[in-house]
Amino acid sequence: MRRKNFAYVILFISLSLISRADATPKAHYLANEGVLITNGEVKVLFDPLFDNSYGIYQLLPTDMQEALFAGTPPYDGIDAIFISHHHGDHFSPALMLSFLKAREDIRLYAPKQAVTALRAVAGAKDEQIFDRVAGLALNTGDESITLTVGDLLIEATRIPHSGWPVSRTDIENIAFRVTLNKTVTVLHLGDADPNPAHFLSFPEHWEDHEPNLALPPYWFFGSKGGQYTLSEYIKPAQSIGIHVPTEMPKDPADRPAEIRDYDLFTTPGESRTIAAK
Repeated sequence: MRRKNFAYVILFISLSLISRADATPKAHYLANEGVLITNGEVKVLFDPLFDNSYGIYQLLPTDMQEALFAGTPPYDGIDAIFISHHHGDHFSPALMLSFLKAREDIRLYAPKQAVTALRAVAGAKDEQIFDRVAGLALNTGDESITLTVGDLLIEATRIPHSGWPVSRTDIENIAFRVTLNKTVTVLHLGDADPNPAHFLSFPEHWEDHEPNLALPPYWFFGSKGGQYTLSEYIKPAQSIGIHVPTEMPKDPADRPAEIRDYDLFTTPGESRTIAAK
């Protein structure tokens, strides 16, 4: 009888350890700026489905895309998807429409430009999908939008696309700051321009709470303005660069000197534990 009780104790401890491991907040890399964030049972995706690499960036591997559509762990139980902007290396309207059909419990948050493109590929029979789609209308300089949906606190701010003020000024690039389960905050910056002036315009927004994890495009790390923005305005506990070209060396020692000391997502399927504040 004692041996049997001892076995139950060992089993209970093992299951507890597995449960704790599963509850550890993590960032799972898909490709380009696609990232899955997990915090226990709360899960969100940023920029997961796109179909154009422009010959420079990583596309989502076929097996990962199939797992995403099928809801294979860790892609099961996803609460929401966030799209930073409507460019082919971030968002495919056709793929997203198919995904929302396949995964009927997921909500989508995206700039209006992306939602307009999604409607353009949808048919009359797809209208019910848009009950789960929120198109956010933000102009440069607008106050941030804040939404609380279930276990998510969603904050959206329009930051000009890189190339500002010369090019891409019409692109609705949204920086989403999402808090999962009131405990883990992640900021996805899309293709934000790193000029600190964009962030100086909303000091109270950035001071509101500092993220556990920031996901800036990697060029923030190679720019003095981007470095300043991260350290003086965003102040994350941890930063991981995304939108990394495929030609970027995997070994940090072989990378350009200005970004050598920064963490980058480069290989689909890799993950990081999210740091506590």
